[in-house]
Amino acid sequence: MIGKIFGALAGAQASKYSRNLGGTGGAMIGALAVPLLRRTKWTTLALVAAGGYVINKLNEKGSAPR
Repeated sequence: MIGKIFGALAGAQASKYSRNLGGTGGAMIGALAVPLLRRTKWTTLALVAAGGYVINKLNEKGSAPR
């Protein structure tokens, strides 16, 4: 239960940096992410993190001033 509360707080803070996601939506995603992270294998988490890194780098490369 405490993990869900911390996840909700982190999601609400993270939603401040997103245009498409409000504070309530971020809190809901954060609260749901905690149980999902506990059930996944570490290899899956590593692949998701690597994919997020690659997508972030591609977005930064595409939005660089010319």
